[in-house]
Amino acid sequence: MNCLQLREVTKKFGGLVAVQDVSFETPPAQIMGLIGPNGAGKTTIFNLITGNYGLNSGQILFYNQIISGIPTYRIVELGIARTFQTIRLFKNLSAIENVLAGCHCRMNSGIFSSMFHTRKHHAQENHALDRAMKSLTFVGLSDCYELKAKNFSYGNQRLLEIARALATSPKLIILDEPAGGMNDQETLSLIQLIKKIQTQGITVLLIEHDMRLVMQVCENIVVVDYGQKIAEGTPEEIKNNPKVIKAYLGSDMDSNTNPVNDKF
Repeated sequence: MNCLQLREVTKKFGGLVAVQDVSFETPPAQIMGLIGPNGAGKTTIFNLITGNYGLNSGQILFYNQIISGIPTYRIVELGIARTFQTIRLFKNLSAIENVLAGCHCRMNSGIFSSMFHTRKHHAQENHALDRAMKSLTFVGLSDCYELKAKNFSYGNQRLLEIARALATSPKLIILDEPAGGMNDQETLSLIQLIKKIQTQGITVLLIEHDMRLVMQVCENIVVVDYGQKIAEGTPEEIKNNPKVIKAYLGSDMDSNTNPVNDKF
């Protein structure tokens, strides 16, 4: 059973076709990359998976359950979490408070329990706090749990977003340019973190412009251009695919050299 399946997914904005008949599937606990030039439709595909946009046609399945058309909060409850290309933290809240926001989808005490602070409510609060601290520890930020998000470095704000996503107990985590703004050392640490996430049995789907990261961490890569899938395969296959090289460089590969190696 695949973790995620896209079947001929199409999204239009008025007369603009942003994504057209895109299909791919991701097995459980795989690290998959979604790459392509700027404006290729990558983030639109992420927004379709997470329910931020509705489909014009096609289907999206999560462990064989159709999720296209259901509310975003239900998709999170089913086990899909994400980070964003533009960081979306609660800047004036502490790290632990930001991560606790991610725990909310796993709390089910009702209004009565919350108002009267019942034993069930206290137990869920304690469990959420424990899960939040474990998520911060997992990404290496436990020592800064009381620090406000706005006081973190840009790279650590990225990690805090990942910690918040992990606090939802996802089966699939979607990372939108997680290395954006990171220096070389932070990127190397991120590679190790993504691999560590995989060891927890979590499927990872990522968009990333840092091709060295993509080639090091991804087992399978889907390439889109002008809203259409143009290639899929292992990093080595993608690296040597003439269609991919043409999409990125705007010209066909020379018969004797592969200039895309400089980019990848």
